[in-house]
Amino acid sequence: MDDRFEEGDGIDEGIDGRQDSHPASNGKAPPLGSHVPDQPPVPTPFQPLSLRYQALLAGGHLVADAAQARALEALDSLQREIAGGGASRGLYLWGPVGRGKTWLMDLFVEYCPVPVRRWHFHHFMRWVHRRQFYWRGQPDPLARLAEELSAEVAVLCLDEVFVEDIADAMLLGGLMQRLFARRLTLVATSNQPPAELYRDGFNRERFLPAIAAMQAHLQVLELDGGQDHRRHPGDVYQRYFVRGAGEPSILWEQFAQLSSRAATPKTLELGGRKLEARGLEGRVLWCDFAALCEAPLAALDFIALCDRFDTLLLGEVPCLASRPGEDDSGAGAAPDRQPGAPRPIARGTEDASERVVAGDRVLPPLGARDDSVRRFIALVDECYDRRVPLVIEAAVAMDELYPDGYLAFAFRRTLSRLGEMQLARFGQRRLP
Repeated sequence: MDDRFEEGDGIDEGIDGRQDSHPASNGKAPPLGSHVPDQPPVPTPFQPLSLRYQALLAGGHLVADAAQARALEALDSLQREIAGGGASRGLYLWGPVGRGKTWLMDLFVEYCPVPVRRWHFHHFMRWVHRRQFYWRGQPDPLARLAEELSAEVAVLCLDEVFVEDIADAMLLGGLMQRLFARRLTLVATSNQPPAELYRDGFNRERFLPAIAAMQAHLQVLELDGGQDHRRHPGDVYQRYFVRGAGEPSILWEQFAQLSSRAATPKTLELGGRKLEARGLEGRVLWCDFAALCEAPLAALDFIALCDRFDTLLLGEVPCLASRPGEDDSGAGAAPDRQPGAPRPIARGTEDASERVVAGDRVLPPLGARDDSVRRFIALVDECYDRRVPLVIEAAVAMDELYPDGYLAFAFRRTLSRLGEMQLARFGQRRLP
């Protein structure tokens, strides 16, 4: 994925740096990107999260989960320490998809008694890179970042920590140490424990200081009650459709229902590029897979889309698995490996929701479409985190999109999130 950064772009943004765009007056599709920084949530009086949890159970909104109850005890303890003004260790919740990690974090944020900032990890790293550029030339830019953040909030919450970029890995070690030195409390969620982050990454030794800092300053708690809460019954609202060969697209009807207008092609600007849309009306956008996932877009572009639109329609989604004989041995080779070189060896890898000690084995080849798969994963993550419904029309069923391959572990989370998007409750507030 192209994680480009344009010099001077957004260097004056605040702590959150969310974007808001306003309709253009000339009738053309509007550009994306006027910054309107959010303020940290207003602190609320301390009240045990476990009481809120019990009330939701009693009201039939939740299914009892012993692992969630243990996590709530840890979060309650952390809130008591924070409310009392004492130094506290943070908390790192990890486990398989659908166990309620994000929901628990959002509950903690809603009732946190001190100023708190909640970020998706991609948003956080976007801010880090931009502010580091802003402080270029200073003796210790990371110290400036830590000072800037700790001056606004006492607690930092990072959702879906997943490190795959060498630039992120190199920055996090020094930044984590500086944040903890300023007594900022961190709460994080991830599908992996700290020791497994960036497991087979290039120059992983540059990331080891971040792991050491997290292990020293965070309570690491596994959250796996054995059930995927995203699969719990709810009113079905179909947002994933399979289109057979020769069949008309259902997205014409979907777009008309959502926007009250017929779809007409339009062009909008995104990250300095022209994006061709099948339809754009108000806060509804319809694009083909090639326009969003095969173009050199990055996570920050999908952030901008979710700032601008309330609903996204994605058509012409192919089977994302590589065809027989396709891998990265040619022009599309992985950037960290020369074409024809041996594939990486895994010594104990994340094959599913739990770590499997499998001895030495060759990792699956990086497929010819995996750059597009990475962008698709980032798009789904952003829509899920922002509660923006994503209506998809694909050539194959959901569980056939990417059955195996180099990105299979990350794609399991994507499938779980797409599954929850097929329920009416998606797009509403997480808390009933």
